[in-house]
Amino acid sequence: MNIHEYQAKALLKEFGAPVSNGIAIFKSSEAKAAAKKLGGPLWVVKSQIHAGGRGKGKFKEKAAGEKGGVRLAKSIEEVEAFAKQMLGNTLVTVQTGPTGKQVNRLYIEDGSDIEKEFYLSMMVDRETGRVAYVVSTEGGMDIEAVAHDTPEKIKTFSVDPATGFMPHHGRTIAKTLGLSGDLAKQAEVVAGILYKAFVAKDMAMLEINPLIITKQGQLKVLDAKVSFDSNALYRHADVVALRDLTEEDEKEIEASKYDLAYIALDGTIGCMVNGAGLAMATLDIIQLYGESPANFLDVGGGASEEKVTAAFKIITADPKVKGILVNIFGGIMKCDVIARGVLAAVKAVGLQVPLVVRLEGTNVEEGKKIIRESGLNVIPADDLDDAAQKIVNAVKGGGKAPAKAPKAPAKKPDAKKTEKKPASKAAAKSTGSKTSS
Repeated sequence: MNIHEYQAKALLKEFGAPVSNGIAIFKSSEAKAAAKKLGGPLWVVKSQIHAGGRGKGKFKEKAAGEKGGVRLAKSIEEVEAFAKQMLGNTLVTVQTGPTGKQVNRLYIEDGSDIEKEFYLSMMVDRETGRVAYVVSTEGGMDIEAVAHDTPEKIKTFSVDPATGFMPHHGRTIAKTLGLSGDLAKQAEVVAGILYKAFVAKDMAMLEINPLIITKQGQLKVLDAKVSFDSNALYRHADVVALRDLTEEDEKEIEASKYDLAYIALDGTIGCMVNGAGLAMATLDIIQLYGESPANFLDVGGGASEEKVTAAFKIITADPKVKGILVNIFGGIMKCDVIARGVLAAVKAVGLQVPLVVRLEGTNVEEGKKIIRESGLNVIPADDLDDAAQKIVNAVKGGGKAPAKAPKAPAKKPDAKKTEKKPASKAAAKSTGSKTSS
Protein backbone atom coordinates (compact mmCIF):
# COMPACT_ATOMS: atom_id res chain seq x y z
CA MET A 1 0.00 0.00 0.00
CA ASN A 2 1.30 3.45 -0.96
CA ILE A 3 0.59 6.83 0.57
CA HIS A 4 1.09 10.43 -0.54
CA GLU A 5 4.17 12.51 0.17
CA TYR A 6 2.43 14.78 2.68
CA GLN A 7 1.16 11.75 4.58
CA ALA A 8 4.61 10.15 4.59
CA LYS A 9 6.19 13.33 5.94
CA ALA A 10 3.59 13.65 8.68
CA LEU A 11 4.28 10.06 9.71
CA LEU A 12 8.07 10.54 9.72
CA LYS A 13 7.69 13.77 11.67
CA GLU A 14 6.01 11.79 14.45
CA PHE A 15 9.27 9.85 14.81
CA GLY A 16 11.35 13.04 14.85
CA ALA A 17 12.49 13.33 11.23
CA PRO A 18 13.41 16.88 10.10
CA VAL A 19 10.81 17.91 7.52
CA SER A 20 9.59 21.28 6.23
CA ASN A 21 6.25 22.69 7.30
CA GLY A 22 3.52 22.12 4.76
CA ILE A 23 -0.24 22.03 4.24
CA ALA A 24 -2.24 19.71 1.97
CA ILE A 25 -5.08 21.27 -0.01
CA PHE A 26 -7.89 19.75 -2.08
CA LYS A 27 -9.37 22.92 -3.61
CA SER A 28 -7.61 25.84 -5.30
CA SER A 29 -9.59 28.18 -3.05
CA GLU A 30 -7.59 26.82 -0.09
CA ALA A 31 -4.21 27.81 -1.57
CA LYS A 32 -4.14 31.43 -0.41
CA ALA A 33 -4.87 30.63 3.23
CA ALA A 34 -2.28 27.83 3.23
CA ALA A 35 0.41 30.09 1.76
CA LYS A 36 -0.35 32.82 4.28
CA LYS A 37 -0.18 30.39 7.18
CA LEU A 38 3.21 29.07 6.05
CA GLY A 39 4.51 32.61 5.68
CA GLY A 40 6.99 32.27 2.79
CA PRO A 41 8.89 33.98 1.21
CA LEU A 42 9.24 30.82 -0.91
CA TRP A 43 6.71 28.06 -1.35
CA VAL A 44 6.83 24.76 -3.22
CA VAL A 45 3.56 23.55 -4.77
CA LYS A 46 3.67 19.76 -5.21
CA SER A 47 1.27 17.47 -7.04
CA GLN A 48 0.24 14.54 -4.86
CA ILE A 49 0.01 11.36 -6.93
CA HIS A 50 1.30 7.83 -6.37
CA ALA A 51 4.08 8.09 -8.95
CA GLY A 52 7.63 9.37 -9.20
CA GLY A 53 9.08 11.78 -11.74
CA ARG A 54 6.67 14.57 -10.81
CA GLY A 55 9.24 17.35 -11.14
CA LYS A 56 10.02 16.44 -14.74
CA GLY A 57 6.44 15.48 -15.58
CA LYS A 58 4.12 17.44 -17.86
CA PHE A 59 0.40 18.12 -17.68
CA LYS A 60 -1.78 16.99 -20.57
CA GLU A 61 -3.96 20.08 -20.44
CA LYS A 62 -2.66 23.37 -21.89
CA ALA A 63 -4.44 25.25 -19.10
CA ALA A 64 -2.00 23.70 -16.62
CA GLY A 65 0.94 25.50 -18.21
CA GLU A 66 4.33 24.22 -19.31
CA LYS A 67 5.83 23.62 -15.87
CA GLY A 68 5.96 20.22 -14.19
CA GLY A 69 4.21 18.74 -11.20
CA VAL A 70 6.47 20.42 -8.63
CA ARG A 71 6.65 24.23 -8.84
CA LEU A 72 8.48 26.95 -6.93
CA ALA A 73 6.34 29.98 -6.07
CA LYS A 74 7.75 33.35 -5.01
CA SER A 75 4.47 35.00 -4.04
CA ILE A 76 1.08 34.09 -2.61
CA GLU A 77 -0.45 35.04 -5.95
CA GLU A 78 1.81 32.53 -7.70
CA VAL A 79 0.79 29.82 -5.23
CA GLU A 80 -2.86 30.52 -6.06
CA ALA A 81 -2.20 30.50 -9.80
CA PHE A 82 -0.32 27.20 -9.66
CA ALA A 83 -3.08 25.60 -7.59
CA LYS A 84 -5.70 26.60 -10.16
CA GLN A 85 -3.55 25.26 -13.00
CA MET A 86 -2.64 21.95 -11.39
CA LEU A 87 -5.66 20.70 -9.46
CA GLY A 88 -7.99 18.54 -11.51
CA ASN A 89 -5.58 18.20 -14.43
CA THR A 90 -3.63 15.15 -15.61
CA LEU A 91 0.07 14.81 -14.85
CA VAL A 92 2.12 12.47 -17.04
CA THR A 93 5.44 11.20 -15.66
CA VAL A 94 7.86 8.39 -16.49
CA GLN A 95 6.01 6.23 -13.96
CA THR A 96 2.38 7.01 -14.82
CA GLY A 97 2.55 5.91 -18.44
CA PRO A 98 0.98 8.00 -21.23
CA THR A 99 -2.45 8.06 -19.58
CA GLY A 100 -1.10 10.01 -16.59
CA LYS A 101 -2.81 10.58 -13.25
CA GLN A 102 -5.29 13.24 -12.24
CA VAL A 103 -4.02 15.58 -9.54
CA ASN A 104 -6.66 15.78 -6.80
CA ARG A 105 -4.41 17.01 -3.99
CA LEU A 106 -1.57 19.49 -3.66
CA TYR A 107 1.02 19.88 -0.94
CA ILE A 108 2.12 23.47 -0.33
CA GLU A 109 5.40 23.50 1.54
CA ASP A 110 7.94 26.00 2.83
CA GLY A 111 10.76 26.50 0.34
CA SER A 112 14.30 25.46 1.35
CA ASP A 113 17.71 26.93 0.53
CA ILE A 114 19.46 23.86 -0.86
CA GLU A 115 23.21 23.49 -0.56
CA LYS A 116 23.51 19.80 -1.52
CA GLU A 117 21.18 16.91 -2.44
CA PHE A 118 21.61 13.26 -1.45
CA TYR A 119 19.67 10.04 -2.00
CA LEU A 120 18.69 7.75 0.88
CA SER A 121 16.23 4.88 0.80
CA MET A 122 15.38 1.74 2.74
CA MET A 123 13.81 -1.50 1.61
CA VAL A 124 13.62 -5.17 2.46
CA ASP A 125 16.52 -7.03 0.84
CA ARG A 126 14.87 -10.22 -0.43
CA GLU A 127 18.19 -12.07 -0.66
CA THR A 128 19.30 -11.49 2.93
CA GLY A 129 15.92 -10.99 4.59
CA ARG A 130 17.23 -7.78 6.13
CA VAL A 131 16.38 -4.10 5.98
CA ALA A 132 18.82 -2.47 3.56
CA TYR A 133 19.92 1.14 3.11
CA VAL A 134 20.59 2.47 -0.39
CA VAL A 135 22.73 5.60 -0.30
CA SER A 136 24.15 8.00 -2.89
CA THR A 137 25.81 11.40 -2.95
CA GLU A 138 23.89 12.10 -6.17
CA GLY A 139 20.29 12.77 -5.14
CA GLY A 140 17.50 14.70 -6.84
CA MET A 141 15.48 14.37 -10.02
CA ASP A 142 18.31 12.71 -11.96
CA ILE A 143 18.75 9.69 -9.66
CA GLU A 144 17.51 7.34 -12.41
CA ALA A 145 20.25 8.60 -14.73
CA VAL A 146 22.79 8.07 -11.93
CA ALA A 147 21.62 4.48 -11.47
CA HIS A 148 21.95 3.91 -15.21
CA ASP A 149 25.18 5.77 -16.02
CA THR A 150 27.21 5.65 -12.80
CA PRO A 151 25.87 2.81 -10.62
CA GLU A 152 29.11 2.81 -8.62
CA LYS A 153 27.87 6.02 -6.97
CA ILE A 154 25.07 4.08 -5.29
CA LYS A 155 26.02 2.06 -2.20
CA THR A 156 23.95 -0.57 -0.39
CA PHE A 157 24.32 -2.21 3.01
CA SER A 158 21.95 -4.07 5.33
CA VAL A 159 21.14 -4.14 9.04
CA ASP A 160 21.17 -7.36 11.06
CA PRO A 161 17.66 -7.70 12.56
CA ALA A 162 19.16 -9.33 15.65
CA THR A 163 20.92 -6.09 16.59
CA GLY A 164 18.77 -3.53 14.80
CA PHE A 165 20.16 -0.12 13.94
CA MET A 166 23.50 0.57 15.62
CA PRO A 167 25.66 3.74 15.77
CA HIS A 168 28.11 2.28 13.26
CA HIS A 169 25.33 2.09 10.66
CA GLY A 170 24.81 5.82 11.04
CA ARG A 171 28.55 6.44 10.71
CA THR A 172 28.63 4.33 7.55
CA ILE A 173 25.88 6.45 6.00
CA ALA A 174 27.61 9.68 7.00
CA LYS A 175 30.90 8.47 5.54
CA THR A 176 29.23 7.34 2.32
CA LEU A 177 27.69 10.80 1.94
CA GLY A 178 31.02 12.46 2.64
CA LEU A 179 29.77 14.18 5.79
CA SER A 180 31.81 15.10 8.84
CA GLY A 181 31.45 17.01 12.07
CA ASP A 182 27.95 18.14 13.01
CA LEU A 183 26.46 17.04 9.68
CA ALA A 184 27.76 13.51 10.26
CA LYS A 185 26.07 13.47 13.67
CA GLN A 186 22.83 14.70 12.08
CA ALA A 187 23.05 11.94 9.47
CA GLU A 188 23.44 9.30 12.20
CA VAL A 189 20.35 10.62 13.99
CA VAL A 190 18.23 10.82 10.82
CA ALA A 191 19.25 7.30 9.73
CA GLY A 192 18.24 5.94 13.14
CA ILE A 193 14.89 7.73 13.03
CA LEU A 194 14.13 6.32 9.59
CA TYR A 195 15.02 2.78 10.68
CA LYS A 196 12.76 3.07 13.72
CA ALA A 197 9.85 4.29 11.57
CA PHE A 198 10.48 1.63 8.92
CA VAL A 199 10.31 -1.25 11.39
CA ALA A 200 7.56 0.15 13.61
CA LYS A 201 5.19 0.71 10.69
CA ASP A 202 6.04 -2.45 8.72
CA MET A 203 7.19 -0.52 5.68
CA ALA A 204 8.22 -2.24 2.48
CA MET A 205 10.00 0.80 1.07
CA LEU A 206 11.01 4.25 2.33
CA GLU A 207 12.64 6.66 -0.10
CA ILE A 208 14.06 10.09 0.74
CA ASN A 209 14.96 11.84 -2.49
CA PRO A 210 16.37 14.24 -1.91
CA LEU A 211 17.80 14.34 1.57
CA ILE A 212 19.32 17.83 1.58
CA ILE A 213 21.79 20.02 3.38
CA THR A 214 20.36 23.51 3.70
CA LYS A 215 22.52 26.61 3.47
CA GLN A 216 21.95 26.90 7.22
CA GLY A 217 23.81 23.61 7.71
CA GLN A 218 20.82 21.41 8.52
CA LEU A 219 19.90 18.00 7.12
CA LYS A 220 16.29 17.87 5.97
CA VAL A 221 13.92 15.34 4.40
CA LEU A 222 12.76 17.22 1.29
CA ASP A 223 10.70 14.45 -0.28
CA ALA A 224 9.43 11.13 1.04
CA LYS A 225 7.79 8.09 -0.49
CA VAL A 226 6.53 5.21 1.61
CA SER A 227 4.93 1.88 0.81
CA PHE A 228 3.76 -0.63 3.40
CA ASP A 229 3.70 -4.41 3.61
CA SER A 230 0.06 -5.17 2.82
CA ASN A 231 0.23 -8.36 4.89
CA ALA A 232 0.91 -6.29 8.01
CA LEU A 233 -1.81 -3.68 7.58
CA TYR A 234 -4.07 -5.44 10.10
CA ARG A 235 -1.66 -4.14 12.75
CA HIS A 236 -1.87 -0.53 11.59
CA ALA A 237 -5.37 0.93 11.45
CA ASP A 238 -3.82 4.42 11.34
CA VAL A 239 -1.97 3.52 8.15
CA VAL A 240 -5.02 1.94 6.50
CA ALA A 241 -6.88 5.20 7.13
CA LEU A 242 -4.38 6.96 4.84
CA ARG A 243 -5.27 4.83 1.80
CA ASP A 244 -6.36 6.83 -1.27
CA LEU A 245 -8.46 4.53 -3.44
CA THR A 246 -8.59 7.08 -6.28
CA GLU A 247 -4.88 6.40 -6.84
CA GLU A 248 -5.36 2.66 -7.25
CA ASP A 249 -6.51 0.56 -10.18
CA GLU A 250 -10.19 -0.38 -9.76
CA LYS A 251 -9.42 -3.97 -10.70
CA GLU A 252 -6.70 -4.18 -8.05
CA ILE A 253 -9.12 -2.85 -5.45
CA GLU A 254 -11.70 -5.48 -6.42
CA ALA A 255 -9.03 -8.21 -6.33
CA SER A 256 -8.03 -7.27 -2.79
CA LYS A 257 -11.59 -8.01 -1.63
CA TYR A 258 -11.09 -11.66 -2.60
CA ASP A 259 -7.50 -11.88 -1.39
CA LEU A 260 -6.23 -12.10 -4.96
CA ALA A 261 -2.75 -10.80 -5.78
CA TYR A 262 -3.50 -8.76 -8.92
CA ILE A 263 -1.35 -6.26 -10.77
CA ALA A 264 -2.53 -4.65 -14.00
CA LEU A 265 -0.04 -4.65 -16.89
CA ASP A 266 -0.13 -3.33 -20.44
CA GLY A 267 -0.48 -6.47 -22.58
CA THR A 268 -3.31 -8.43 -24.17
CA ILE A 269 -3.20 -11.89 -22.55
CA GLY A 270 -4.92 -12.24 -19.19
CA CYS A 271 -3.30 -14.68 -16.77
CA MET A 272 -4.64 -16.64 -13.81
CA VAL A 273 -2.00 -18.66 -11.96
CA ASN A 274 -1.43 -20.07 -8.47
CA GLY A 275 1.89 -19.14 -6.91
CA ALA A 276 3.96 -16.02 -7.53
CA GLY A 277 6.92 -17.91 -9.00
CA LEU A 278 4.78 -19.82 -11.49
CA ALA A 279 2.97 -16.59 -12.31
CA MET A 280 6.23 -14.80 -13.13
CA ALA A 281 7.35 -17.73 -15.29
CA THR A 282 4.01 -17.59 -17.11
CA LEU A 283 4.41 -13.88 -17.83
CA ASP A 284 7.92 -14.48 -19.14
CA ILE A 285 6.99 -17.30 -21.53
CA ILE A 286 4.12 -15.27 -22.97
CA GLN A 287 6.63 -12.51 -23.63
CA LEU A 288 9.02 -15.07 -25.15
CA TYR A 289 6.44 -16.11 -27.74
CA GLY A 290 5.80 -12.55 -28.87
CA GLU A 291 2.84 -11.33 -26.82
CA SER A 292 2.55 -9.40 -23.56
CA PRO A 293 0.64 -10.27 -20.37
CA ALA A 294 -2.27 -8.05 -19.37
CA ASN A 295 -1.91 -8.79 -15.68
CA PHE A 296 -0.21 -10.65 -12.88
CA LEU A 297 -2.85 -12.64 -10.97
CA ASP A 298 -2.00 -15.15 -8.26
CA VAL A 299 -5.10 -16.89 -6.88
CA GLY A 300 -3.10 -18.45 -4.05
CA GLY A 301 -3.23 -21.95 -2.65
CA GLY A 302 -6.89 -22.21 -1.67
CA ALA A 303 -8.92 -20.86 -4.57
CA SER A 304 -12.64 -21.54 -4.29
CA GLU A 305 -15.17 -21.45 -7.12
CA GLU A 306 -16.19 -17.97 -5.95
CA LYS A 307 -12.58 -16.82 -6.00
CA VAL A 308 -11.92 -18.18 -9.49
CA THR A 309 -15.11 -16.55 -10.80
CA ALA A 310 -14.05 -13.24 -9.26
CA ALA A 311 -10.64 -13.59 -10.90
CA PHE A 312 -12.22 -14.12 -14.32
CA LYS A 313 -14.49 -11.11 -13.88
CA ILE A 314 -11.51 -8.95 -12.98
CA ILE A 315 -9.46 -10.17 -15.95
CA THR A 316 -12.30 -9.71 -18.45
CA ALA A 317 -13.04 -6.22 -17.10
CA ASP A 318 -9.84 -5.12 -18.84
CA PRO A 319 -10.77 -4.12 -22.42
CA LYS A 320 -7.22 -4.85 -23.59
CA VAL A 321 -7.56 -8.59 -22.87
CA LYS A 322 -7.75 -10.63 -26.10
CA GLY A 323 -7.21 -14.05 -24.55
CA ILE A 324 -6.79 -15.77 -21.16
CA LEU A 325 -4.27 -18.35 -19.98
CA VAL A 326 -5.02 -20.36 -16.82
CA ASN A 327 -1.92 -22.12 -15.47
CA ILE A 328 -2.53 -24.12 -12.29
CA PHE A 329 -0.31 -26.54 -10.40
CA GLY A 330 -2.50 -28.54 -8.07
CA GLY A 331 -0.49 -29.01 -4.93
CA ILE A 332 -2.65 -27.71 -2.10
CA MET A 333 -5.46 -27.16 -4.59
CA LYS A 334 -6.97 -30.05 -6.53
CA CYS A 335 -7.18 -29.82 -10.31
CA ASP A 336 -10.76 -31.11 -10.45
CA VAL A 337 -11.88 -28.35 -8.08
CA ILE A 338 -10.09 -25.75 -10.19
CA ALA A 339 -11.61 -27.18 -13.38
CA ARG A 340 -15.12 -26.84 -11.97
CA GLY A 341 -14.34 -23.32 -10.83
CA VAL A 342 -13.02 -22.36 -14.26
CA LEU A 343 -16.08 -23.75 -16.03
CA ALA A 344 -18.45 -22.03 -13.59
CA ALA A 345 -16.58 -18.78 -14.16
CA VAL A 346 -16.75 -19.14 -17.95
CA LYS A 347 -20.52 -19.60 -17.74
CA ALA A 348 -20.92 -16.73 -15.26
CA VAL A 349 -18.99 -14.12 -17.24
CA GLY A 350 -20.05 -15.22 -20.73
CA LEU A 351 -16.47 -15.40 -21.94
CA GLN A 352 -15.93 -13.90 -25.40
CA VAL A 353 -12.17 -14.41 -25.78
CA PRO A 354 -10.02 -17.56 -26.27
CA LEU A 355 -9.23 -19.49 -23.08
CA VAL A 356 -6.34 -21.93 -22.67
CA VAL A 357 -6.17 -24.05 -19.50
CA ARG A 358 -3.09 -25.93 -18.33
CA LEU A 359 -3.52 -28.14 -15.25
CA GLU A 360 -0.91 -30.24 -13.47
CA GLY A 361 -0.74 -31.97 -10.09
CA THR A 362 -3.31 -33.52 -7.76
CA ASN A 363 -6.33 -35.03 -9.59
CA VAL A 364 -5.06 -33.66 -12.91
CA GLU A 365 -6.75 -36.36 -15.02
CA GLU A 366 -10.10 -35.71 -13.35
CA GLY A 367 -9.65 -32.00 -13.99
CA LYS A 368 -8.83 -32.49 -17.66
CA LYS A 369 -11.81 -34.82 -18.08
CA ILE A 370 -14.17 -32.25 -16.57
CA ILE A 371 -12.94 -29.62 -19.02
CA ARG A 372 -12.96 -32.01 -21.98
CA GLU A 373 -16.55 -33.12 -21.35
CA SER A 374 -17.90 -29.65 -20.56
CA GLY A 375 -18.81 -28.82 -24.14
CA LEU A 376 -17.44 -25.31 -23.62
CA ASN A 377 -14.89 -23.70 -25.90
CA VAL A 378 -11.89 -24.22 -23.63
CA ILE A 379 -8.51 -25.11 -25.15
CA PRO A 380 -6.59 -27.68 -23.05
CA ALA A 381 -2.78 -27.63 -22.88
CA ASP A 382 -0.31 -30.35 -21.88
CA ASP A 383 2.38 -28.13 -20.35
CA LEU A 384 3.32 -24.47 -19.92
CA ASP A 385 5.17 -24.24 -23.23
CA ASP A 386 2.22 -25.75 -25.07
CA ALA A 387 -0.19 -23.44 -23.24
CA ALA A 388 1.81 -20.32 -24.10
CA GLN A 389 2.00 -21.24 -27.79
CA LYS A 390 -1.72 -21.99 -27.96
CA ILE A 391 -2.87 -18.74 -26.35
CA VAL A 392 -0.48 -16.62 -28.39
CA ASN A 393 -1.63 -18.43 -31.53
CA ALA A 394 -5.30 -17.89 -30.62
CA VAL A 395 -4.82 -14.20 -29.89
CA LYS A 396 -2.94 -13.67 -33.15
CA GLY A 397 -5.84 -15.13 -35.11
CA GLY A 398 -5.19 -18.82 -35.44
CA GLY A 399 -1.96 -18.71 -37.38
CA LYS A 400 0.55 -21.50 -36.95
CA ALA A 401 2.19 -21.40 -33.55
CA PRO A 402 5.98 -21.42 -33.45
CA ALA A 403 7.41 -24.92 -33.22
CA LYS A 404 9.84 -23.89 -30.53
CA ALA A 405 10.83 -20.88 -28.50
CA PRO A 406 12.96 -18.28 -30.31
CA LYS A 407 16.68 -18.67 -29.76
CA ALA A 408 18.12 -16.53 -27.01
CA PRO A 409 20.66 -13.92 -28.13
CA ALA A 410 24.29 -15.00 -28.01
CA LYS A 411 25.06 -12.31 -25.46
CA LYS A 412 22.66 -11.38 -22.72
CA PRO A 413 21.88 -7.66 -22.98
CA ASP A 414 22.71 -5.34 -20.13
CA ALA A 415 19.57 -5.21 -17.97
CA LYS A 416 20.30 -1.58 -17.18
CA LYS A 417 20.20 -0.62 -20.85
CA THR A 418 17.12 -2.48 -21.92
CA GLU A 419 13.50 -1.57 -21.58
CA LYS A 420 11.63 -3.23 -18.74
CA LYS A 421 9.43 -6.15 -19.66
CA PRO A 422 5.95 -6.47 -18.16
CA ALA A 423 7.12 -9.25 -15.88
CA SER A 424 9.73 -6.91 -14.43
CA LYS A 425 7.08 -4.25 -14.02
CA ALA A 426 4.99 -6.63 -11.95
CA ALA A 427 7.97 -7.52 -9.81
CA ALA A 428 8.82 -3.88 -9.25
CA LYS A 429 5.29 -2.97 -8.33
CA SER A 430 4.84 -5.90 -6.01
CA THR A 431 7.79 -4.66 -3.96
CA GLY A 432 6.50 -1.13 -4.00
CA SER A 433 9.64 0.21 -5.53
CA LYS A 434 9.59 3.90 -6.52
CA THR A 435 12.08 6.35 -7.87
CA SER A 436 12.67 10.06 -7.78
CA SER A 437 9.97 12.68 -7.39
